[in-house]
Amino acid sequence: MHWQTSRFSIDLGRPQVMGIVNLTPDSFTDGGRHVSVKAALRHCEQLIKDGAQILDLGAESTRPGAEPVPAWLELERLLPVLSEAVKLGVPISVDTYKPEVMQAALSLGADIINDIWALRWAPDKHDRASLSARQVVTGHPACGICLMHMHRDPQTMQLAPMAGDAVPQVSAFLTDTADTLVSLGVARERIVLDPGIGFGKTAAQNFALLARQASLTVKAYPLLAGWSRKSSLAALLPSEPAADPLALPHPRMVVSVAAALLAVERGAAIVRVHDVAETVQALAVLDAIR
Repeated sequence: MHWQTSRFSIDLGRPQVMGIVNLTPDSFTDGGRHVSVKAALRHCEQLIKDGAQILDLGAESTRPGAEPVPAWLELERLLPVLSEAVKLGVPISVDTYKPEVMQAALSLGADIINDIWALRWAPDKHDRASLSARQVVTGHPACGICLMHMHRDPQTMQLAPMAGDAVPQVSAFLTDTADTLVSLGVARERIVLDPGIGFGKTAAQNFALLARQASLTVKAYPLLAGWSRKSSLAALLPSEPAADPLALPHPRMVVSVAAALLAVERGAAIVRVHDVAETVQALAVLDAIR
């Protein structure tokens, strides 16, 4: 199985590690660490050395309660880094839901659009000149697409999480959304699904999605798992230090690596992580016993 992207056909026969590059001052665990172009590119290079096969650049925080930022500010943060990152020899994903940001990123050579809104974002109904997120992606000949499930929006998702059994609801949403894209002419090989751990779900629902992850892959779309440093993992710790949240190693590193390993064992093709080197080492053990 391969994931087709703008410039790369990514072999999913072995698990792929997607390294997170936050370009925001307010990300939930490492905001502000990589806001300068120089620091961000240095981080990109280090993640690749650590074993990341894909980089995911994000210029707007979507942590619970985060306020949206205007497209011009997101582009101001993203484009200087993206223009250099596409030269690093690995697929570059851009974490955005705004159509204008998608267009600019793809024009600069981005390989993947990673959208928490699963391409549901559209311009105001009176704005007939602008494209929707779906139109931007379906109009591109080859970019990879990651469709994520999110209940409500980042401002309200954890104030009123989804009710009931999350697994069939998430599965139905993701497969229906992916199938719609295929019906519009998008090749199946371009699509990856993300259950959206922490995006409008309770801790119990998040762990149910991990325990029953096989239910999310019934239509053979590859799965991306994003457990890294999520608050559901923090709830498992006896206590979390109140020290500098930017200190390394991060207090949630070990539980994050464990969750990534379990996700791959249960069929995830890609894991999106902050702690790349540690995740790569853990996956080497899984590969050895396989």
